[in-house]
Amino acid sequence: MLFNLWYKMNYQKILDEMLNKIKTEESVPRLLLHACCAPCSSYVLEYLNNYFDITIYYYNPNIYPYEEYNRRLDELKRFLSEYDTKRPIKLIEDQYTPDDYYESVKGLTNLKEGSIRCYNCYKFRMDKACNYAKENNFDYFTTTLSISPYKNSSWINEIGESLEKKYNVKYLYADFKKKDGYKRSLELSRKYNLYRQDYCGCVYSKESRKINKNAVI
Repeated sequence: MLFNLWYKMNYQKILDEMLNKIKTEESVPRLLLHACCAPCSSYVLEYLNNYFDITIYYYNPNIYPYEEYNRRLDELKRFLSEYDTKRPIKLIEDQYTPDDYYESVKGLTNLKEGSIRCYNCYKFRMDKACNYAKENNFDYFTTTLSISPYKNSSWINEIGESLEKKYNVKYLYADFKKKDGYKRSLELSRKYNLYRQDYCGCVYSKESRKINKNAVI
């Protein structure tokens, strides 16, 4: 992980340059957008729909329990059915394979939120998304993960670059929390009355949230 190099990168500037280039192209590129939930998807779709033909890829076997996984998926489906977009948004749901997720974080489950365990989780899901993009001839792939102020955008973009090289699919660099992206996602969540979960997704983040709620200050 190239911490020092990636810390200095301006992902928003890189994204602006990529989008300006795309605007000059005659055809509309196909983007596979890995998404974890409706609130995180809302602003990203609003932002990118003018540039891409977007397919959302919902692959999140880290989410615990299964009822929560389905709740987030159903809310994403509802949002897409109500949200008016310039171009239709397609949704692909991959399999719920929690055993694969647990294998990806094996030996790291005792670590805190924001640790290398989370890095492995990002990489696990993004690798799956990029592989799907490669197999289905998408022009670009990216993820909504960087919209969260609690997720490390440097790690996410580092992983994206490595997967671009691995699969030969263009990665769309982004830090979607910039330009008030996170704030806008909150506004859209209120507008569409979206369910906003209070933990990232995995059982470890759920337990961490429970501990913090019960902490005496």
